[in-house]
Amino acid sequence: MKPQAISIPQYSRQSLQMMLALTVTLALALISTIPARAAGAPESFADLAEQTSPAVVNITTSTLVAQGTDSQPILPEGSPFEDFFRDFLDRDSEDSETPRQRRSQALGSGFVVSEDGFIVTNNHVIEGADEILIEFFNGGGVLPATVVGTDINTDIAVLKVEADHPLDFVSFGDSDVMRVGDWVLAVGNPLGQGFSVSAGIISARNRELSGTYDDFIQTDAAINRGNSGGPLFNMDGEVIGVNTAILSPNGGSIGIGFSMASNVVTRVVDQLREFGETRRGWLGVRIQDVTPDVAEAMQLESTAGALVTDVPSGPASDAGVEAGDLILSFDGRDVSDTRDLVRQVGNAPVGKVIRLTVLRDGQTQTLKVTLGRREDAVAAAVEEMVEEDAPVQKSVLGLELGELTDELREELGLGPNSSGLVVLGVGEGTQADEKGLQVDDVISEAGQQKVMSIADLEERIEGARNGGRRSILLLVRRAGEPRFVALSLE
Repeated sequence: MKPQAISIPQYSRQSLQMMLALTVTLALALISTIPARAAGAPESFADLAEQTSPAVVNITTSTLVAQGTDSQPILPEGSPFEDFFRDFLDRDSEDSETPRQRRSQALGSGFVVSEDGFIVTNNHVIEGADEILIEFFNGGGVLPATVVGTDINTDIAVLKVEADHPLDFVSFGDSDVMRVGDWVLAVGNPLGQGFSVSAGIISARNRELSGTYDDFIQTDAAINRGNSGGPLFNMDGEVIGVNTAILSPNGGSIGIGFSMASNVVTRVVDQLREFGETRRGWLGVRIQDVTPDVAEAMQLESTAGALVTDVPSGPASDAGVEAGDLILSFDGRDVSDTRDLVRQVGNAPVGKVIRLTVLRDGQTQTLKVTLGRREDAVAAAVEEMVEEDAPVQKSVLGLELGELTDELREELGLGPNSSGLVVLGVGEGTQADEKGLQVDDVISEAGQQKVMSIADLEERIEGARNGGRRSILLLVRRAGEPRFVALSLE
């Protein structure tokens, strides 16, 4: 059987070009819809280590101390000099009864951030030192350093060396784009062993240890004593963290290290380089997080925001912020909780006029606040008090309450015009007990209105019940520090 002839249509060059362009467009569209696969482990970190190490430095600090003091040289465990110094100091103390002066040494790490010699490290690495020596990578020499500025809140210090040639330096990256599981490289001087590299991943983000401005990256890259102040790099060779602390029962690495995020560090470094000190914004409010029970008592739909508990004299007070206001946004950015607000305010420029959105009595208001400087702020509590003469005691909501007298004010260290109800007793097992109320606490507000007497409190409770509320919000002060507590009315 003869094969059947097939007629092939003829196309012009222009038609063929159009068909090709359409095919390429469709192919690109299909490729763009395929999810990107996560990058695997690099074959080697050698190139990255070679690229970044010249900008990493070892830091040796020394302090002149009296021989008779208890201070001892801070040397890494296992250092070959440890036994030598111990034996030397023991012999010296035996030979003379007169205290002598000697130098106490400590070790750490740092990294160069400009070719003209600015160096970043931890404040605790150089704190109290009267001599700081910087050792450069691969026999690059040793130079003395001076302190440009320090910030104890973030444990960051900036140093300066004078070199006769441009120095290798590294740049900061954006820590906010880093994800849990991303590869990182730590470079430093662990245990005084000299330049050392360790690799790992980001184990967690936004860790908070003890500082107001904490934003730590947790990593399992090996970090030990002596790594403090050293850089944590991303795979592009950018610094995304400053190695600061470890969590360890024995002082050695167990795979839980913490690096202060670069987006916190860069602002501090810029201010220290420019001013020699930090200049953080100051709003002038005392705040607390909104707990679920507080949200219910205030009839809120969520726990987002920062609840104002007190407004000392300052920028917020001048702008009309009041205790009980719920701060929803700061300078156009939503506020998720108190920590978020503190960080936003601290990062804002001193003197900037910002818009503060608050929820008050169920209505949102926008206030203009001119920020002060936190470092200069001395907050003074502002209280409008009315003195009451007749003392009354009564049990309410599981609390034994009494109205303030001059004697109680003096005993509690309160001002002569202080008002409110003092807690004289807390019923065991009551909700007030579970919420942590204690004897000598002072209740100054109920239902976001001031209480001068027990009759005032009972009136607020009755009003809340009539309004269908299941709890009432109390403003409680302990040793001058205020906080809101919601107690059930059922």
